[in-house]
Amino acid sequence: MSKRGVANWTMALSLIAVLPLTLMPLPDAFSDARPYWAALVMIYWNLEAGRLRHLGQAFLGGLVLDVLTASLLGQHALSLVIISYLVERFRYRIRFFPPWQQAAVVMLLLFNDRIVQLWIIGLVGDRWPTWQWWLAPVIGMLLWPWLFLLLDALRQKERRRPA
Repeated sequence: MSKRGVANWTMALSLIAVLPLTLMPLPDAFSDARPYWAALVMIYWNLEAGRLRHLGQAFLGGLVLDVLTASLLGQHALSLVIISYLVERFRYRIRFFPPWQQAAVVMLLLFNDRIVQLWIIGLVGDRWPTWQWWLAPVIGMLLWPWLFLLLDALRQKERRRPA
């Protein structure tokens, strides 16, 4: 298997690992503050490898999340497409930020996602989220450096592996 094929497996496995993290049941007090794992992993692969650069990939991943989480069809798809577009638009600037600034940008992207989600909730007429719902972007920001290091180590390990 070529190095590119191994790297594709690393990316695919990291994207598949998002599903159990997203579907894992949490206590009611923490369920609203669940980090948006799919967005975090997608941001990493867009920034560092430039692999998920097509909006169609973000849209399909969002549709899979919509079906698995039984949410409004297209809700996650729209938010992931917007995040993917913004990351691709500013990719070369964000990549060279120091880690704390990268984490702040990730938090802003996740807050932008929350605003899009809030807009969809308002259009559909669902109940308004609790204040803990706004903690998810902050938690995502705190997790970003560790997730970045983990995925980067996996990617580097696969790069060093002989073909």
